[in-house]
Amino acid sequence: MVTTVIRELYDYHRWANRRLFEVGVGLGDAVTRDMGTHWSVPTVKSMFAHLYSADAIWLARWTATSPSPTPDFATMADLRARWDLLETEQRAFVEGLDETALARPVTYKNASGEQFAAPLAPLLQHVVNHATHHRSELATMITLIKGSPPDTGIATYRTTVVKG
Repeated sequence: MVTTVIRELYDYHRWANRRLFEVGVGLGDAVTRDMGTHWSVPTVKSMFAHLYSADAIWLARWTATSPSPTPDFATMADLRARWDLLETEQRAFVEGLDETALARPVTYKNASGEQFAAPLAPLLQHVVNHATHHRSELATMITLIKGSPPDTGIATYRTTVVKG
């Protein structure tokens, strides 16, 4: 049961990220406009790069591999191409999980070098929750640049994509 919920959560995660990304691409050069210091990161493009980087770092932690440094994406197209590859890896990982895997402890170090351990399931949930925070920032940034983007809420995903 929990594996089904996690898989559905990641389907939603990819849908919501892509839905906003498509709007971001339509902003042209405005994706690099400095929106100020009151955001987690100051530009739309860098916010998308942050979301990509977080997904990549956490996938590396879950698979006990070393995360690659986040590349400097010259364009949104470069970011999308790299993100597509990451989403393929992430999907394969999530689809391969079972209840036993979700309970296994994952030991990792944060950016400050502090070590932590937690079961895999809540860490998987954390990544989607983290992205929801930044998608809300992106939606606000996009609204300030161009106008309100489409809804990326999970209820909208359920009623328009899952249909239930």
